[in-house]
Amino acid sequence: MTTYSNRLSSPRRGRQLRVAALALLGSVLPIAAHAEGTLDTGDTAWILTSTALVLFMTIPALALFYGGLVRTRNVLSILMQCLALTAFMSVLWLAGGYSLSFADGNAFFGSFTDKFFLRGVTTDTLWGTIPELLFFGFQMTFAVITPALIIGAFAERMRFSAMLIFSALWLFVVYAPICHMTWGGGLFSEWGVFDFAGGIVVHITAGVAALVTCIVIGPRDGYPKTPMPPHNLTMTFMGTAMLWVGWFGFNAGSALGANGGAAMALVVTHLSASTATITWMAIEWVKFGKPSVLGAATGSIAGLAAVTPASGYIGPLGGFAIGIVSGAVCWYAATALKSRLGYDDSLDVFGVHGVGGFIGTILAGIFASEIFGGLEGDLAIGSQVGKQLGAALITAAYAGVASFVLLKVTGMMVDLRVDQQDEATGLDLSLHNETGYNL
Repeated sequence: MTTYSNRLSSPRRGRQLRVAALALLGSVLPIAAHAEGTLDTGDTAWILTSTALVLFMTIPALALFYGGLVRTRNVLSILMQCLALTAFMSVLWLAGGYSLSFADGNAFFGSFTDKFFLRGVTTDTLWGTIPELLFFGFQMTFAVITPALIIGAFAERMRFSAMLIFSALWLFVVYAPICHMTWGGGLFSEWGVFDFAGGIVVHITAGVAALVTCIVIGPRDGYPKTPMPPHNLTMTFMGTAMLWVGWFGFNAGSALGANGGAAMALVVTHLSASTATITWMAIEWVKFGKPSVLGAATGSIAGLAAVTPASGYIGPLGGFAIGIVSGAVCWYAATALKSRLGYDDSLDVFGVHGVGGFIGTILAGIFASEIFGGLEGDLAIGSQVGKQLGAALITAAYAGVASFVLLKVTGMMVDLRVDQQDEATGLDLSLHNETGYNL
């Protein structure tokens, strides 16, 4: 049973309904969405909207969120990285990324050639009840934002050329295989792993890659002794608000239809973000006497990341609980754990996305059960949690090792890091010969 075959069934996806649906389809693999269907204009309109919302999450939302967190002399470099990755990953998704992820293949990756440059895909080709061209575009926005998340870990010190090379290699070597294993009929989908909108595919892969990257490249000059406060929290707040709204397309859009399942995904996404925000604020209030805008913003992103894999399987109680757990655990990971271990994850990509995605992936196996108001009927919780944990650990290990190797390969072609003088000058001037502020 694949994740995307789940999205084609009714919101209340009990086991008997799933078995009956799969029997009608004749087989589970490669993916139920390949079955012939009828175009639904309502579903198509919603996924068109969701595609725009998810693209909006990278440009401008993530660019503003990250751009406000770095120092003034590096703002344009962050904006440039987000913009360039949006363009570059989109072209690479056409030139093989989509085919490796969703074409028929084996347990680990699809065919590179079957859908190369959308071969065989026309305006009449359907993916479930929507045009396959639209499914391609929707999934392209996921392939765009995932490597863009990683840039927050090495902000203010990685060469632009190295970032582009590493991201291109990473899309094919890490993202596409994990995407196929989870959503394209591969190993994890055969196991019945729950990942509705990308806890494994997006957040664990990006979070672990971010941790490896910041360790390999090394800390910013002066870290942790020199204060490095965000230059513009107003910008960060605006990015946070845009991400929150865009996430409705990310999660509710992953239902691939305008239905009750999409509505539930939207509601639990909002609830998780809300409770995580309150949890992070409460921790800061108790510990420091004052809640901060930065803390509230970071907490909301933690809640959004954590609910992503579970959003299509859980009910309101699950969204509430995941928000509380992710708010507390991600706060610890982004503050105490990072300080204790000493790595310089500049914008807390691992602490928020890696840890949040891992939490949500595991808790999906619990709160999907109807006992907790979930949508998966009489779920064998212990067995499902085992599947979730196994998939999360395999993904983390593979993403970590592969990212390390890709960094070393990239380093053989170009220097990974700017020199000390360029870092002191700032990447805006040293790499792009421009600045976003008056000298």
